[in-house]
Amino acid sequence: MNRLLLAAYPEPYRSRHGEELLTCLAEAYPGRSWPPPREVAALVRAGVQSRARATAHDTARPWWLDGIHLAALALATLALVPYLQDVWHWALRIDPGQHAMAFHFSGWYPWAEGPTRIRLLPYGLLPLVCLIALLRGRPWIALPAAAAMIWAGATSHGRTLFGDEGKAGLGYYGLGTPITVHDLVLSGTLCAACAVLTACRPSRLRRRSYRWLVPVVLAMYVAGGLHIISVSPTFQRGLFALEVAALIAAWAATASTGDYRWLIPVAAVAFIRTQAIVIQPQGFMQSLPDLVVLVLLIAPLPVLAITAQRRQGQALAQ
Repeated sequence: MNRLLLAAYPEPYRSRHGEELLTCLAEAYPGRSWPPPREVAALVRAGVQSRARATAHDTARPWWLDGIHLAALALATLALVPYLQDVWHWALRIDPGQHAMAFHFSGWYPWAEGPTRIRLLPYGLLPLVCLIALLRGRPWIALPAAAAMIWAGATSHGRTLFGDEGKAGLGYYGLGTPITVHDLVLSGTLCAACAVLTACRPSRLRRRSYRWLVPVVLAMYVAGGLHIISVSPTFQRGLFALEVAALIAAWAATASTGDYRWLIPVAAVAFIRTQAIVIQPQGFMQSLPDLVVLVLLIAPLPVLAITAQRRQGQALAQ
């Protein structure tokens, strides 16, 4: 189990110091397959900082281009989250029955029984294609998928390739911000980011391993196997915990490098969710007071900016 902790560190570090770190853990905690929680937190924090420094010192691409790439990845993930269960059921040819999301009909599965049997695709395939293409550094593949997301949300109501799922399906993101596919701000921003990445020499983009999809598959398994949909309180609490962890990681990376690239994805997600609350306040879930949610969404931006500025000032002073 100690080897899982090495995944927090970049590959060059694992090659040089991986075995040494495992030996130290085995000697410090004999007979234990996992160190104490405090040691785990320290190792993960050191791994995040090591990855952040390796990223900041990489001169193959400008920081703003990498930041836009991270923002596109975050937006594709945000768009995929409400449809994890549906993509899982579709991929494994499972008819969810009463556990289907509350659309006007649930017969969009090609193998579903009954008079509503219609050969349609789950809308979640579009952000999934975007996510995989962006992970592999191929935004020209993600761009048409993002454009299809805009088309699915902008077309009139009725039976289209993606059915009513692309019209009435509510996606609840973290603090309970409802965003329908008909709201084109999310898909439009994602499409714009993919267009910028495509125009700026995609060969310069960072290509990540397919192993980054393991958490996505695990989330699909949990959502599909346990029938946890995006309106479930369990889903909301779990997503909120993950978002807090991501913000802490962004702060740790910014504090160790003084780089502004991690501010871009945080700002993009905050913008998408804030505009949804401001424009459609009647759809807010009221999981927390509106003002509290807006503060929680906006507060990380100045915190990251001040942290980066202070770190750069310390570097100049040294």
